[in-house]
Amino acid sequence: MTKNFALCAAIMLALTGIAQTGAARAEGLDPIAIRQVGMDLQAGTFGFIRTVVAAKGDVKPLEAPAKALARWAATIPSVYPAGSDKGGNTKALPEIWSDRAGFEKIAVSMGEAATKLAAAAKAGDADEVAIETKAVGDQCGACHRGYRAK
Repeated sequence: MTKNFALCAAIMLALTGIAQTGAARAEGLDPIAIRQVGMDLQAGTFGFIRTVVAAKGDVKPLEAPAKALARWAATIPSVYPAGSDKGGNTKALPEIWSDRAGFEKIAVSMGEAATKLAAAAKAGDADEVAIETKAVGDQCGACHRGYRAK
C-alpha cells in the first residue's frame, strides 16, 4: 500500500509541476484531463489519510500526503483556465468562471487546511490531524456543492 501511495503522490506532484509551468509551455495539454487525473489522485490521497485517521493509526507518515494535497490545492485554479468549460466529460459548472473569487477562495482554504494537517501529522498530534482532515473534507465538499455537477 505504501508503494502505491508513493506512486500516486509522485504522479500528483508531477501534475502539479506541469500545471504550474503555465499555458505557454503546456499548450498541447488538455486541462480537463489534467484536472480529472489530479482530482482522482486527490481523492485517493485523501481517502488514504481518512483511513489512517479512522483506524487511529500512526499519523506521522501523513505529513507528505498532506503536503501534496496543499500543493494540489494551490494548483487547482490553474487547471480551470477560461475556455475549459466544455468537452472532456467535464463536470465543472459555469460558476467556476462566473464566481472565480469564490472558487479560488475554497482552493486557498483547502490548501491552508492541508498545510495545518501536514504540521499536525509531523508533530504526531492525532487529534489535530483528525480536526484538519475534517477541515480539508469540508472544503472538498464546499467546492463540489457549488462548482461541480452531480
